[in-house]
Amino acid sequence: MTLTVLIENNAPEGSKLFAEHGLSFFVETGRTKFIFDCGHTGAAVDNAKILGVNLSEIKIVALSHSHYDHAAGFKKFLSVAPIEKVFTGENFWEEKFSDEKYRGCGFDEKFLAKKNIAQIVCRDVTPLDENSWLVGNFKRRYDFETIPKKFLRARFKSGGTAGMLSTSKNFSGSHTLERHFVPDDFSDEIVLVLRGQDGLMIVVACAHRGILNIVASVSEKFSAPIVSVIGGLHLAGATDERISLTLGGLKNFGVKKILPCHCSGENFVNRCDEKILAGSVIKIK
Repeated sequence: MTLTVLIENNAPEGSKLFAEHGLSFFVETGRTKFIFDCGHTGAAVDNAKILGVNLSEIKIVALSHSHYDHAAGFKKFLSVAPIEKVFTGENFWEEKFSDEKYRGCGFDEKFLAKKNIAQIVCRDVTPLDENSWLVGNFKRRYDFETIPKKFLRARFKSGGTAGMLSTSKNFSGSHTLERHFVPDDFSDEIVLVLRGQDGLMIVVACAHRGILNIVASVSEKFSAPIVSVIGGLHLAGATDERISLTLGGLKNFGVKKILPCHCSGENFVNRCDEKILAGSVIKIK
């Protein structure tokens, strides 16, 4: 199996590859080829061409959550790939905000319907093939793995003023819906689990639910050791104490290799042996 990083916050120095605040992986399992996240602007598609990655037969895309830096690039993939299925977590269509600024994917279920693309919701464990799964529904066990209060999601109700914040929005002219902001618990977040000879690799996009919460949930669902974690761990700005607790927790789970990127934060990355960039290729035996 092979993971190719199509887009990431950084590209190798002197490379022709694009970099952006976002993340996208091209995944080959031997049986299945698919995209896990699409980045922000669609530059992942341009990088795929530079890297010699053929997207013309890709029929499956999995979106880890609906933040713009992971899902907004999806539309660009449609220009080169005959996508038939999109895998998401629950509540994917609830609009995302950060400090009241829209941070969502920029499309909705009606867009998928117009393109004749099926949405498949991953509520627990969803197999892609015999060695790859999408996993959601992560229980919270570690109190220090908190979600910043700036992350909000919107819900709409007819009238009323309940909720943290609200603004009016008139859709039809005949009635008014109220947009209510509530704390985002990232119940839409899913991860990719791959099985190699030595154990499981968890590929995370942002780990908003907390990487230890995620690893603990995956460990409960699979009877195999978790040997590596790759992706964004959302530890930018984390305290030294939280970073130490995270590294210690991963070690306790038996994780031997951590390949951080995207939102993991410089302090965390510097305490790991390796990191990945746009164009990195990870081979799994």
